[in-house]
Amino acid sequence: MFYELAAPTWGEEEVEAIQRVVKSGRFTMGENVAAFEAAFANYFGAKYAVMVNSGSSANLVAVAALFYKKERPLQRGDEVIVPAISWATTYHPLQQYGLKLKFIDVELDTLNMDVSKLEQALTPRTRAIMAVSILGNPAALDVMRRFADEHGLYFIEDNCESMDAELGGKKTGTFGDLNTFSFFFSHHISTMEGGMVLTDDLELYHLVKAMRAHGWTRDLPHDTPLYQRGGNDHFEAYRFILPGYNVRPLEMEGAVGLEQLKKLPAFTEARRKNLALFQSLFAGDERFIIQRENGKSSCFSFTIILNPKRPQDRKAVFAALTEADIGFRIITGGCFLRHDVIKHYDYEVVGGVENANLAHDQGFFVGNHPFPLDEQITRLHKVLDAACR
Repeated sequence: MFYELAAPTWGEEEVEAIQRVVKSGRFTMGENVAAFEAAFANYFGAKYAVMVNSGSSANLVAVAALFYKKERPLQRGDEVIVPAISWATTYHPLQQYGLKLKFIDVELDTLNMDVSKLEQALTPRTRAIMAVSILGNPAALDVMRRFADEHGLYFIEDNCESMDAELGGKKTGTFGDLNTFSFFFSHHISTMEGGMVLTDDLELYHLVKAMRAHGWTRDLPHDTPLYQRGGNDHFEAYRFILPGYNVRPLEMEGAVGLEQLKKLPAFTEARRKNLALFQSLFAGDERFIIQRENGKSSCFSFTIILNPKRPQDRKAVFAALTEADIGFRIITGGCFLRHDVIKHYDYEVVGGVENANLAHDQGFFVGNHPFPLDEQITRLHKVLDAACR
């Protein structure tokens, strides 16, 4: 395809890393995963990192951990404030643990949660905020962090789409009590599949580690705050303390992650150069609503919403993109309330979701990659200019 939605980012280094692991004969998580966790935490300035097999699993064990804190654990029926646009696995762990979702609309220009509605969403049962930075563009994480602190709420940051973005000189994925990342093929770095949880809280760190591997104690130090170790080593080696999962990553994923992390700064720089070209071509054109950058975006992709004040035929636009061999898709998961699965949720909509619906009905995105896309972005502009005259 002339302009793909996603592109590989591996070189010889990643292939050689896999081969080293294969030759070692150790495939499940070990020293490479541990080294990647340490390097990742250091890059983002966090105390603790736990790698898992996907960003979806990262969200799952992060939510689960909050149910097993010794003080103020989450309970079924508690409320969580969420944005109306995100990927499905932002929401699914919340539903699976019996939480009620309070949906807030997004801002049409940033596509992130409209934080002016936080106060309206707050009730005595509100216990957490789930923040999402859509497609590389930082949400108002500083505002949400202050609101959470003022009201005693847990703050979870789903940063799976926005690795290496920044807000106020601070990396996204570091504002929350728990922060999650994804290393899926199309994301900022890729370990095939994979994800990470970052936290500065020792108890949450140990809870996530235990939840990752069966809920057992084997990966925890003797001085963990989670339990008191007994004297029977035969039993202690297989002692289960939490209803956990097996979402462990592979050693080859950790080895690849180490190589990809070294390349991340250059990847982000290349993505931002492409963003600058995209903005120069589309900014100020009233036919199109593009993402207003909040802080420094890591530019996962380029979103375009056809301005409803300038009526245009999205089907005709899609036909023109298809003919030009340009890939496109729905913005993240669209408005989540429009999906069939919502019938299985306990939820409430706070003040309407007009912007999320507009993005769902009139929006789409095209890809961005960590290499020059001058020719592709220029053709995109020409095609849309012609289709929307």
